[in-house]
Amino acid sequence: MKHYEEHYKQKPKLDESEYWFGNNDDEFGLLVTPRFAADQWENDNSEIRHFKNPYWTIAHVMETGFCYMGEERVRTFTTIEDYLQFFRDMVRRTKSQYQLDVADRYIDFVSTSDDPLSVPLLIPELRYDPHKKKHQHRLDYLIVNPWTHEKYGFEFSPWSAHGKLKGAGRKMAEYDKDAKENFEKEMKKHKRYWRKYGVSYIIYTDDDLANMDEVWSEIKGHLESSKEPEQLEFALLGEIDGAG
Repeated sequence: MKHYEEHYKQKPKLDESEYWFGNNDDEFGLLVTPRFAADQWENDNSEIRHFKNPYWTIAHVMETGFCYMGEERVRTFTTIEDYLQFFRDMVRRTKSQYQLDVADRYIDFVSTSDDPLSVPLLIPELRYDPHKKKHQHRLDYLIVNPWTHEKYGFEFSPWSAHGKLKGAGRKMAEYDKDAKENFEKEMKKHKRYWRKYGVSYIIYTDDDLANMDEVWSEIKGHLESSKEPEQLEFALLGEIDGAG
């Protein structure tokens, strides 16, 4: 029984064992077993399976903290409230009313949870190619299921920020060209996150964002469904019975 977690929880793949996130001047890494070597952070891969807490949860970050990119420094948290304040401050810097709305709902969700440590992290501003000097994309939010490692992304895409075309006195052909480029840019981002991280993500447009209760309900559904599967317990009991 004492080796249950070690043997039955699914270990993340090597290329899925770290996530880098943050705004332009905020670069933080969430690793499982972080160690600093050759001026950069990496996981101690031999210890990933022995990590005691569920991966990618509040308990995870309370144990490991966040790594500063390029520095042998770690941002640690003494209380859950300390972490939630850090989370809100980071989201606030996005200047997105929709991301901040969700952040406040998430904080309330964690704060009123019967088991806040088991709540999956809502990772803001997931970076694509984070180690490049100028990163290309950021995904608004990411949830990773602690047990299956399925990834769910959420992108808020109001017309004013992602589609609106500017300029007066332009020909329709020019507008069409720019509209096509905007669309291609959004779809390229979507495909890259899928191909690199295996993230299935939802794009919320203006019609969706008019009802943030529904948006949050969908996001919360992924937080609530990220629980330890019962079949793991049955598999363990089957082995014990067989051994007896």
